[in-house]
Amino acid sequence: MLEEISQLKQKAHEELGAASSSDEIDAWQDSRIKDLWRIFRIMSEFVDGFETLSRLGPCVSIFGSSRTKPDEPYYALAEQVARELVEHGYGVITGGGPGIMEAANKGADEAGGDSIGLNIVIPHEQIANPYIDPDKLINFDFFFVRKVMFSKYAQGFVVLPGGFGTLDELFEALTLIQTGKASRFPVVLLGRDFWSGLVSWITERLAADGKISPEDTDLFSLTDDPKEAVRIIDDFYREHALSPNY
Repeated sequence: MLEEISQLKQKAHEELGAASSSDEIDAWQDSRIKDLWRIFRIMSEFVDGFETLSRLGPCVSIFGSSRTKPDEPYYALAEQVARELVEHGYGVITGGGPGIMEAANKGADEAGGDSIGLNIVIPHEQIANPYIDPDKLINFDFFFVRKVMFSKYAQGFVVLPGGFGTLDELFEALTLIQTGKASRFPVVLLGRDFWSGLVSWITERLAADGKISPEDTDLFSLTDDPKEAVRIIDDFYREHALSPNY
């Protein structure tokens, strides 16, 4: 390893040459060395995630805003759908934080099911909630590693109202399915009042303008009913095998 670092330093000197100051060369060297070590940190997070999640049975990932308060209706809705999922034999995966994530972990925990938290280390918002099984809490520094875990080991997505992070997870899932990079799995939007505007835009703008295929609008379902959300997932797996998505 030390020999590789020395070689990187030498190569930086050769590539940057006399046109760069000593400080610039040092900064370039430091960046390359950090990248080299970052590879091992990334590998470590993948290994931890794969080892933990591959031991579990079928799970569903639940997404939604970290800013949802316990007295808000969507918090109760997340608890209810998590309980329903556990009663139908699924574990529940969340981002591990507060709000909708906490509600889903709480519902799963109180129903006696697997309650998994994939926590992300960021400067604000994200403190792991207390309803995650202690042996099923994984902390991530890298968003992209965490995103792989959400989609690889989930047999479905249930998406409640949320912000940019929630939309990111939703559209990544739809893109993976649309492009065939992941096996088809059910994606359920829970909360008609919140999601109907987006669904209309997808149908009346994206599909109508030819930016997506007409059948792409069938990649997700919309409902207000937690029982129906679970039924959509159950119905899908009456015709498809339960397995990791890629």
